[in-house]
Amino acid sequence: MVRSPLTPEQIAAGRRLGALLRELRAERTVIDIAGTAGISPETLRKIESGRLLTPSFATVVALSRALDVSVETLADAVVADVPAQIG
Repeated sequence: MVRSPLTPEQIAAGRRLGALLRELRAERTVIDIAGTAGISPETLRKIESGRLLTPSFATVVALSRALDVSVETLADAVVADVPAQIG
């Protein structure tokens, strides 16, 4: 299966998510949050740095739990300023 290239809007959304995750992590270490979420520290580093722009839904849910923030809060960051795509 060949994936289509990400749109500029999708790239921006992934970067917003990464920035929010870094902000929410605050003083906690990548190792602490990744371990709590059940993902590798490298995966969290990639998401936070924008090298992994489209993490799986399960990863986002696990991170929301590890950071004690709702999935909706993370979703709001992702969809901010992104026009809805219909069809």
